[in-house]
Amino acid sequence: MTSYMKEEHYIFRDSVRRFLNKEVIPYYREWTKQKSVPDNFFKKMGDQGFLVPWADEKYGGFNADFVYSVILAEEFERVESGIGGCVLHNDIIVPYLYDLGTEEQRQRWIPKCITGECSTAIAMTEPGTGSDLGNLQTRAVRDGDDYIINGEKTFISNGLRAGLVIVACKTDPSAGHKGISLIVVEEGTPGFIRGKKLEKIGQPAGDTSELIFEDARVPAGNLLGEENKGFYYLMENLQQERLMCAIQAIAAAEESLRITIDYVKQREAFGKPISKLQNTQFKIAEMATEVALGRSFIDDLIVRHMDGEDVVTETSMAKWWVTDMAKRLVASCMQLHGGYGFMEEYAIARRYRDIAVTSIYAGTNEIMKHIIAKKIGL
Repeated sequence: MTSYMKEEHYIFRDSVRRFLNKEVIPYYREWTKQKSVPDNFFKKMGDQGFLVPWADEKYGGFNADFVYSVILAEEFERVESGIGGCVLHNDIIVPYLYDLGTEEQRQRWIPKCITGECSTAIAMTEPGTGSDLGNLQTRAVRDGDDYIINGEKTFISNGLRAGLVIVACKTDPSAGHKGISLIVVEEGTPGFIRGKKLEKIGQPAGDTSELIFEDARVPAGNLLGEENKGFYYLMENLQQERLMCAIQAIAAAEESLRITIDYVKQREAFGKPISKLQNTQFKIAEMATEVALGRSFIDDLIVRHMDGEDVVTETSMAKWWVTDMAKRLVASCMQLHGGYGFMEEYAIARRYRDIAVTSIYAGTNEIMKHIIAKKIGL
């Protein structure tokens, strides 16, 4: 039991589990084969109040605290990774619209984000630039009351279906990272082209695509915040993004360990369950210890984040350490399953392919170490 969980949170967790048991678990294997979730799934989440619950009631939210976001991230991850882009939408993208948007922008966009009428994406990564935001090639040029955007983005989660895309682009190409702005491009904008859906080795039901902008004309009123302040806005939101990534990774590790403990108790070798073999016991003991350490660290960060503390250094530590630990753990769990661990019908095989990307997205773990080194004075 964690210190931040209250009765209403347990009630909410139960409602999320009931929804997943009815609407996701019976169908998710088929979705992975189709490499897509149903078109109406996002709307179903909105109908249940699972989208942007933290927003103010005047927009359709219910002023939920951060624990509700934690619960959604954990419960969706315990089913499998990459379901419907719920966490990305709720706690990484919509906060930009909410925190930086004018009241007119909020009234126009936030209610649709809550009902599921509109999903969201954020377009930062470009072919050849990776994490180097200062080298963005996408340009936005002011033309009267509009911006004209040209450029290409790649690895964009929710890219194919998003009704709103926050595009990081250069409005002052000579200023490096100080010339980046965030502009919201809406579905149906002339010159906004959805590129191909990208084939991934993991999280196949998750929508990841290329986006192309060819003289896309966007109203100047779709600028988020101030012009040329985009880099600083992105940096301000990375604490929560990396914490959410770590929360999902620890949930994946916990679930992988749980199903492996169940498996080794049932699987027999040499006339007894392999759970009775010393090697198995030692491996399980090691993994259980690492999971407990990771959970303790993350639970502390959740409380500190809710209290408004600056924990950028610690969330960077959690993001790299927990995702690396989860990758090691899932590989060990797969090994304990033997040949069955390589079979698609076993959950641990799917966990193995899905966990790999966690050390790459939300900033690679090498970038996390660079941030930590700078923060501690190196």
